[in-house]
Amino acid sequence: MRSAHSLVVGGTRGIGRALVKLRAGEGDTVSVIGRRLPPENERVVGHVRYWAVDLMDHDRLPAHLDEIIESHGPLNNLVFLQRYRGTEDRWTGELHTSLTATRMIIEGAADHFADGGKSIVVVSSLASRLVAKEQSASYHVAKAGLTQLVRYYAVALGQKRIRVNCVSPGTVLKEESRDFYRRNDKLAQLYERLTPLGRMVTAEEVAHVIAFLCSDAASLITGQDLVVDGGLSLHLQASLATSLMTET
Repeated sequence: MRSAHSLVVGGTRGIGRALVKLRAGEGDTVSVIGRRLPPENERVVGHVRYWAVDLMDHDRLPAHLDEIIESHGPLNNLVFLQRYRGTEDRWTGELHTSLTATRMIIEGAADHFADGGKSIVVVSSLASRLVAKEQSASYHVAKAGLTQLVRYYAVALGQKRIRVNCVSPGTVLKEESRDFYRRNDKLAQLYERLTPLGRMVTAEEVAHVIAFLCSDAASLITGQDLVVDGGLSLHLQASLATSLMTET
């Protein structure tokens, strides 16, 4: 029996890497697209193969996708976690990397899903609806665009029985950021105090939410945006500010 084939775009760091480890651990064949190949000691073992792909090079994207499908067969799951990491023309870079590349890969892959469960999950951000002052305008517009892209393709691909959903995390504790929060323990404690569930969200927990949306347990869920932030964004900002100022 053929193992499920998951294609993870942006799967070399953070949530993406946690998801690759999870899917590989469950026996999936995993194809990983990253801006560059990770070092050998950072690669996930198992039925995992990496492709170094420049998502800004739209002319070559179809060929990369064809090679992946030819190598590992039709897709069961397609997950997007990429973002622009360059410094030049961030507006063009962010929109092309987040929106154009996502659209091209979805439309190129739509006729190459296996029979059975067919799922696309796009990881967006709470910045699609709230303002994160440390992020650029292009980041906010790209994330908001991804959320609407999910709704569009949930309708457009419904007849193909492809489910399309979105996951919007808040601040996530990733493998790459653990040392930062260890050095800034007061900030970590503040996040824990403000979050209704009392702790920061981890990359592994977001990966499990993505895996749920890819599973048969979510077989009738499509076009949805699932927030994963431990309840932090439920606070009314004015009330939150007041409580912080009046805490003793």
